[in-house]
Amino acid sequence: MHSKPQLLAWLTCDGVHIDPGSGKHTILGIFSNIQARQFPVTHPFMVWFLTITDCQPGQHTLRISMGREPADPQPLLDRPFESASPLHRINLINEIRNLSFPAAGEYGIVIEIDEEPILATSITVTG
Repeated sequence: MHSKPQLLAWLTCDGVHIDPGSGKHTILGIFSNIQARQFPVTHPFMVWFLTITDCQPGQHTLRISMGREPADPQPLLDRPFESASPLHRINLINEIRNLSFPAAGEYGIVIEIDEEPILATSITVTG
């Protein structure tokens, strides 16, 4: 029986800088909601940063879905990644460009690894 991947960090931010010498990640501009003057609004660029562990060795797929209706999130991102060991901490930097929000409200976000949900959260968009 394999353990389920564990999510250690989930951040929405403006950017992530990786130091070429040390490999350390610097997270820039963390935020948890979006303010808009009018709707629909398109957010030009954000990063969804995840750190996961307990991933079995081999290829995996990260899927992030989002929607106004919790029961019907639409896939936004599908990407492969590799795990060398369940002991490793894997940082995944996901650049999200031109994400549109038709109206103010809560937008549900579901994060899955290999079609197994590991987090359900939301982002608030206000006017």
